[in-house]
Amino acid sequence: MIMAGGVGSRFWPISTEETPKQFLDILSVGETLIQQTFRRLQKTCFTENIFIVTNKDYKALCISQLSQLDEKNILCEPVMRNTAPCIAYAAYKIYNLDKDAKLIIAPSDHLILNEDEFVSTVNNVFDLINKKDCLYTLGITPSRPDTGYGYIQYSDEVLLESKSVKKVKTFTEKPNLELALQFIDSGDFLWNAGIFMFSANAIVRSFKKYLSDLNDIFSKGDDYFNTAKEAEFIEKVFPTCKNISIDYGIFEKSNNVYVYPCDFGWSDLGTWGSLYSFLEKDDNQNTIQGDNVNLYDSSSNIIRVESDKQIIIQGLNNFIVVDTKNALLICKKDDEQKIKEFVNDIKKQKL
Repeated sequence: MIMAGGVGSRFWPISTEETPKQFLDILSVGETLIQQTFRRLQKTCFTENIFIVTNKDYKALCISQLSQLDEKNILCEPVMRNTAPCIAYAAYKIYNLDKDAKLIIAPSDHLILNEDEFVSTVNNVFDLINKKDCLYTLGITPSRPDTGYGYIQYSDEVLLESKSVKKVKTFTEKPNLELALQFIDSGDFLWNAGIFMFSANAIVRSFKKYLSDLNDIFSKGDDYFNTAKEAEFIEKVFPTCKNISIDYGIFEKSNNVYVYPCDFGWSDLGTWGSLYSFLEKDDNQNTIQGDNVNLYDSSSNIIRVESDKQIIIQGLNNFIVVDTKNALLICKKDDEQKIKEFVNDIKKQKL
């Protein structure tokens, strides 16, 4: 199941509410992020077993970019309600198809460089689900004290079926630098990749125990899921779901969560700065996407130009410059977390 309903506001101005970043080729590799994710997951299961959960406004984008996927596998949310309702919709639908199904939940907009290692990891966890039916999350071995990622702390307790799999102790969302440094030094923290794996049985049991209100909503869909009446049912009940993440609603509360340590070249590509690490750089550490760009006395910039106009930049260091048909962004790389704030200001001004 691919989660593809976000708006990617931190990648403004190329990512907009009309065309969010998961539907863009932000790496300039000839594939959008959701196409990369879909192709990667095809290596782990049959195409007919891949489901997309997205906002109903993005259904046409999904159909156009994923032509090999049956339209009935695109599940449409009428409103945004965070990851717990999103996952509940897919989980209860799949539970009605096959109670013994094994699920992987993956964001649509992440980068994974070592796809063979990713596929091997997924297959290993699928095998573990057969042996011990609990909740699993993939944790990335951290390479730096990154403040843009969530962290998973694990305990000394290991899974009997696999000694490298650790029981989760705590989840921490985007710490400050001081805390992130402590996490790295402690040696018992991993980055939270936001990739979850479990059986349909296990996650439905967890919703019943920890998010009973969502269970009450989606368990009423037994007569509607996988029928012509499913969309009408979801249109009616989904807006009544509370806005809550699966991490906070279930994974932080359950005592049955294990983390599988991974290292497959992962990045959540959440910001321009995270993208910078993966783009080709010139001799002055500038990344340039676009033609007709000339830089002078400038270094460590992210430049993206989507027009044919001539661009000359002189004396600029450590900035993000993005020029599109409708907008121009010039922002310090160190202040990129403010981009979301800038976008909210634009919305308030009705621009």
